[in-house]
Amino acid sequence: MAMSATASSLARVSRFYEAPVGKKVVMAVTGMVLVGFVLGHMAGNLQIYLPAGADGVYAIDRYGALLHASEELLWGARLVLLASIGLHIWSAIQLATAANAARPVRYVRHSSLHSSYASRTMYWSGPIIGLFIVYHLLHFTTGTVHPDYKYLSVHDNVVKGFSVWYASAFYIVAMSLLCLHLYHGVWSMFQSLGFNHPRYTPRLQFGAKVFALLIAAGNISIPLAVLTGLVK
Repeated sequence: MAMSATASSLARVSRFYEAPVGKKVVMAVTGMVLVGFVLGHMAGNLQIYLPAGADGVYAIDRYGALLHASEELLWGARLVLLASIGLHIWSAIQLATAANAARPVRYVRHSSLHSSYASRTMYWSGPIIGLFIVYHLLHFTTGTVHPDYKYLSVHDNVVKGFSVWYASAFYIVAMSLLCLHLYHGVWSMFQSLGFNHPRYTPRLQFGAKVFALLIAAGNISIPLAVLTGLVK
């Protein structure tokens, strides 16, 4: 009986995901996980502006040590993020494929009247951001492409890493694309979860725009601070 109930539940989940609304809900839920990570990650990185303590240890170095205090929790969080990224990308690909299949013949005249620039760049900004994530991990997590990487020396790694102008330039471009992706993605996430009303949608769009701009500004400020010598 237990196995039958489990099989029935899995079948219902599978049928739900096969529908477009199911894929949109999966994208919305995984998007919430990723948005939470982006916000927390930026808050942690902004500690680069805090001075060293009396013991000479920078606040961001303490933060880095805290994250690595429990490897089990750290890898658990990483696996959740990887699963969320994978499901988010897979759902987006399936939705795009279904949309193209439903319209095999392109419109003679394409109108962008009801779409924003952010929404029209979602499908190519996403892969670029994905490539940036890989580079970012190789840069600051493994140190593979870092000029002088030192384990858990976060402040030193950030300053030396962003002192390379093209690394900073790539980071700034990626954060600008992330801003566009977040703007459209955040308010679309609320629509997918059923928050769609003429009164609330403009407010959600405005809130998503403010949130995306704050995330971009906070992240972009770090390489600019290094390049200008504000953070040494």
